[in-house]
Amino acid sequence: MATVPAFLNPSFLSPKPKPPQPTTTFSLTKPFLTLPPPPSSSSFRLQRCRMAPKPTSAVLKDHLGRVTKTWSDFTSLNHWVVLDYYRLVNSVNALEPKIQSLSDEQLTAKTVEFRRRLSEGETLADIQAEAFAVVREAARRKLGMRHFDVQIIGGAVLHDGSIAEMKTGEGKTLVSTLAAYLNALTGEGVHVVTVNDYLAQRDAEWMGRVHRFLGLSVGLIQRGMTAEERRSNYRCDITYTNNSELGFDYLRDNLAGNSGQLVMRWPKPFHFAIVDEVDSVLIDEGRNPLLISGEASKDAARYPVAAKIAELLVQGLHYNVELKDNSVELTEEGIALAETALETNDLWDENDPWARFVMNALKAKEFYRRDVQYIVRDGKALIINELTGRVEEKRRWSEGIHQAVEAKEGLKIQADSVIVAQITYQSLFKLYPKLSGMTGTAKTEEKEFLKMFQIPVIEVPTNLPNIRKDLPIQAFATARGKWDHVRQEVAYMFRLGRPVLVGTTSVENSEHLSDLLREWNIPHNVLNARPKYAGKEAEIVAQAGQKNAITISTNMAGRGTDIILGGNPKVGLPVVSVVICKMLAKEIIEDQLLSALTREAPNVEVDGGEISKKVLSKIKVGSSSLALLAKAALMAKYVCKSEGKSWTYQKAKTLILEAVEMSQSINLKDIEKLVDEESEMYPLGPTIALAYLSVLKDCEVHCSREGYEVKKIGGLHVIGTSLHESRRIDNQLRGRAGRQGDPGSTRFMVSLQDEMFQKFNFDTEWAVRLISKITNDEDVPIEGETIVKQLLALQINVEKYFFGIRKSLVEFDEVLEVQRKHVYDLRQLILTGDSESCSQYILQYMQAVVDEIVFGNVDPLKHPRSWSLGKLLKEFISIAGKLLDDGIFEDSFAGITKDALLKSLGQLHDSSSIDIDSFYLPNLPKPSNSFRGIRRKSSSLKRWLAICSDDLTVNGRYRATINLLRKYLGDTLIASYLNVIEESGYDDAYVKEIELIVKSLLGQCSPFGVIVCFIEFDISRGQFLLRL
Repeated sequence: MATVPAFLNPSFLSPKPKPPQPTTTFSLTKPFLTLPPPPSSSSFRLQRCRMAPKPTSAVLKDHLGRVTKTWSDFTSLNHWVVLDYYRLVNSVNALEPKIQSLSDEQLTAKTVEFRRRLSEGETLADIQAEAFAVVREAARRKLGMRHFDVQIIGGAVLHDGSIAEMKTGEGKTLVSTLAAYLNALTGEGVHVVTVNDYLAQRDAEWMGRVHRFLGLSVGLIQRGMTAEERRSNYRCDITYTNNSELGFDYLRDNLAGNSGQLVMRWPKPFHFAIVDEVDSVLIDEGRNPLLISGEASKDAARYPVAAKIAELLVQGLHYNVELKDNSVELTEEGIALAETALETNDLWDENDPWARFVMNALKAKEFYRRDVQYIVRDGKALIINELTGRVEEKRRWSEGIHQAVEAKEGLKIQADSVIVAQITYQSLFKLYPKLSGMTGTAKTEEKEFLKMFQIPVIEVPTNLPNIRKDLPIQAFATARGKWDHVRQEVAYMFRLGRPVLVGTTSVENSEHLSDLLREWNIPHNVLNARPKYAGKEAEIVAQAGQKNAITISTNMAGRGTDIILGGNPKVGLPVVSVVICKMLAKEIIEDQLLSALTREAPNVEVDGGEISKKVLSKIKVGSSSLALLAKAALMAKYVCKSEGKSWTYQKAKTLILEAVEMSQSINLKDIEKLVDEESEMYPLGPTIALAYLSVLKDCEVHCSREGYEVKKIGGLHVIGTSLHESRRIDNQLRGRAGRQGDPGSTRFMVSLQDEMFQKFNFDTEWAVRLISKITNDEDVPIEGETIVKQLLALQINVEKYFFGIRKSLVEFDEVLEVQRKHVYDLRQLILTGDSESCSQYILQYMQAVVDEIVFGNVDPLKHPRSWSLGKLLKEFISIAGKLLDDGIFEDSFAGITKDALLKSLGQLHDSSSIDIDSFYLPNLPKPSNSFRGIRRKSSSLKRWLAICSDDLTVNGRYRATINLLRKYLGDTLIASYLNVIEESGYDDAYVKEIELIVKSLLGQCSPFGVIVCFIEFDISRGQFLLRL
């Protein structure tokens, strides 16, 4: 086996790198990396080892592996499902010439035609092929992008309510337009759900051009929008949003006090959803439920004290930790020391509770690390999303953990919170009658998707064969050895000219590697949660495919921007507020003009450092572009001098950005016309726009040429510095290389000191012993099939552990789901109903309260003498209150005894017939006739029919008696209420207003507690009182 290629020290690399370390092989027959020689240069000298020819057995093994894979593909169910979808593809292709012949107006009119056909009885399946052909043509005209045949298959998979697994770079964003358009034709709304605001905004503008061209309305939900803006956007045919905004809007709607606060499409807010990166949303985020909290107890002063106590306690002596589930346990010594320091006799004393604060302080100390789980910015502890590496500014840990972290860091402590509403992503997306998703990595979790959501995963073929080389995992005994070899591999690839993407798991690790590369003067870009880097996220990722580009990034899941070999001259598209467009051209414009527009230096912490361009190939700007740049710079200086303008750095950048936007929204001839018409007024904006368009052409030529060069030398090389807690996340990182048939390679380097092995207490001694037997140097890696199998087995165990957590969370949430759904449905019916329906709901609620009292004290299988009649009367009278004492009964209801009720029930049971219209229990107080009029009589009879038809009463000999008791007590309570209203003398409008107040109170019910509310009339005051 070949060693890692050793390299001599280039003159600019200092200090001198360590001599190359030998790589110990383990059960491998082929070299770990086959690379073309680097370009000849006097600055570099490379020592290369001879590669042994591949043994015949290895060649045969490769051929056998390919045959086996082909046979397994042929016999798989997925193969035949995809084959069946080609019938739809053939139909779409057959329609293409006809659709292409249509004018823009005729193509747009197809939407009206499709909706008419649906209203006449046709189904979505009947128009699917033609609708897909229309979307394909619209995308070709508006975006310059035509759906490939495999993308048509992807759209069909989404429409069928399945998950489409499409490899990175296969155009999932474009695929979504097919299913979104088709399902939006019903007018019930489609939600396209992404993982962050940036992607939602980008897709709404980019793909929205297709939908708007075809006559559909497109909405966008973003953080910070008002209720009116959200309401308007949810009413659109297609709405783009991110998963958290969608979930919180649903919860907030179910906490609304009146219908004017609702923003979603009630009563049916959910119809069809397409979830981008569906595995990230439903599985990775599935461990964290969405919570809306309110302010609770104000014990902020206790957190700093507890943080000081935590500093005194020593792990192993005063407390023990369990990394696997982030738990701590105080020892007897720890409890004694804490109680002494706090001058309390019991940490768990209800009147002086300290235990929760001390435990949270210990968790903050042990499990919540700065620059790993959170960063500190502007005096706040901000959570870092471990899956995406982004900062979650609006998110806080619950149960006092966030306050404990703030105390540890010495920050201002915000008040405790209490959960008001919560839902898991699994429960949220189960509310959609039809759900689909797309991702590059879902097949490994197909069983979970089938079990939890009954959604299959369909692997969509790639448009071009994948030729990426996934190199064997290298295992190191120490973290030091791993990071040293990562640096060596980065340096080697850098000298070859190949772009490198290094994936890390935390801000801390990314900056550690950055320091190592800086020691060797290797230029690179860093992308992590720090604001100075995050601001240039799309630009950095898009240019990570340039020659010599070195990019260090935290978790790449959901980054959403393609890495195109040679660089991407068209990064992003114009959006409402932030435009990241044609980055290379914009960078050149800024380099040339910012110095002429402003003398202010950039704030690195806010604006971000400059993207490394020291070793990137110089873009050859043509003479016409240089002339336009010089003209714009001269005009900028003149405007500043003559008009006395002094722009800030941010204002100058905004001016350039506006000019770039102008170049995208106005055609070239109109811009040139603007320049000519305003020549005497110094048209700075249009002049910059012209210069930008000229430079953009030069950039496109450069990127195309450089892309070819990068492919020749091997494409993008991806290095993973740790195994993640799921194989999917590793595969997402691998998928960054080899997109759309490009060459590329990947390598994972792991250390037995990595957090995953430590956190789950995995036995890695076998690997350490193996390394010590092979070599005395702990920094030497081992690799091979045996090692890979062992490491993947550990990773699968981690996946099973987290699957268990998600399963438990879903099972727990299913218990809440029954109550939540009932209460939320009731709230929406109340909030969206009219005044008459509001009155009916109040009466139904009264009957439900009576039923609960009755069922708690009777048994249909036993004689009434064994019922708890005394308790029943006491509970009913306590609920009804003064309503029973206002003279509406012929005799006092409060005077009814247990024996009198028992005797009445006995007579009732022996009766042969009953007049339900004037029914009351024999020998008991008869309420006055409050059910006069057709409307009230109808309401009373409907209640009786509901009582007879429900299954709340168990079948038994006395079931009919129980139902009649429910009817009598319900009539008694409701008649008392109606009598009080009538005798009050108030008109109907005022009564309805009072009932609306009751409705709003009922609307504040949550799944965690129900408000019981009745109306009393205070005769002495002459007003209604609400009693809760």
